[in-house]
Amino acid sequence: MTMTVTNVNRRDFLLMRTGRESDAVILSCEQLYMRYVDARAEGTTAELFTRLTQDLESVKRVRLIKTSWLSDDDLRRQLDAVFESFRGGGGRIEH
Repeated sequence: MTMTVTNVNRRDFLLMRTGRESDAVILSCEQLYMRYVDARAEGTTAELFTRLTQDLESVKRVRLIKTSWLSDDDLRRQLDAVFESFRGGGGRIEH
């Protein structure tokens, strides 16, 4: 068995591939919220949601976990815009 070690920058890691299907990912709303708080403090929320939109272009399904973290109105509004675009391209959101 060969193991490959890869360094992952926590700011670059948001979507987790399910492993079984390469076109499906898991999005932790807890991790998204933490990234959102960091981005808001740095004034980079637009970049965060642009990157998420780009990352979702390569998948067909997103499963949301820990959705209780989506209580911030601005976060929900921006995420809804990302998901509207994702669904417009044929993507599915699962809770």
